[in-house]
Amino acid sequence: MKRLMGLAGMAVLLVAAAPADLLNAPGRPDAMVALDAGRKPAEVLAQSLIKPGARVMDVMAGQGYYTELLARHVGPKGRVIAIEPVNYMEDPKTAEAWAALQKRNRNVELVVGAPGEAAMPDKLDAAFYHLTYHDLYWQSEKFKYPRTDVDAYNARLFQALKPGGVVLIIDHYGVPGMDSRAQADKTHRIDADVVKADMARAGFRFAGSVPILEMAGDDPAKLVFDPSLRGKTNRFYYRFVKP
Repeated sequence: MKRLMGLAGMAVLLVAAAPADLLNAPGRPDAMVALDAGRKPAEVLAQSLIKPGARVMDVMAGQGYYTELLARHVGPKGRVIAIEPVNYMEDPKTAEAWAALQKRNRNVELVVGAPGEAAMPDKLDAAFYHLTYHDLYWQSEKFKYPRTDVDAYNARLFQALKPGGVVLIIDHYGVPGMDSRAQADKTHRIDADVVKADMARAGFRFAGSVPILEMAGDDPAKLVFDPSLRGKTNRFYYRFVKP
């Protein structure tokens, strides 16, 4: 209880560490800025428990939306290691976006490989999963994305984090009780209780849910890329801590 109270207090202190100028600083592509309204990144980072100077892993980072914001959040004494599957980097536009992002943010490192196969960074203060934890249950021959042993992966994650390190998971609410691999393949969602159970088995303690991304009217059985739902899904934001 004292541990959780301390974490809650830390979250309050960190509200001032994620000001609007993280979003407004020059250089962010317009396409990234356009996503801010739905993703609420200032609020997300304010409640992240991530301190300036932290060493953070951003898993399956896309074109670096959160990688860049995390890099600004941790500052020049911090570091962000982005994990990017091979097939993402085969897109020339994505490769160009990463080259430009790293030029703007010298504290960003890019590791190419699926989460279950890429080298796990060590001495981490935090790991960040923005709409990607469900992908640990996904696999695709077409997209060159291999099957992940989720428990083995999370065991590696536990070892990689420092004591007191945090795991932040934002994902689309899925159908409760549905098989995780079937759900990841069909709708790219996950049962939120599966995430809690996975983290508990790995040894992490639940450190609270932040409801800022929860939305009414979402159908958890629908594909998240459905035009009627894109960017409007009901999302959970969970925090876990390594004791």
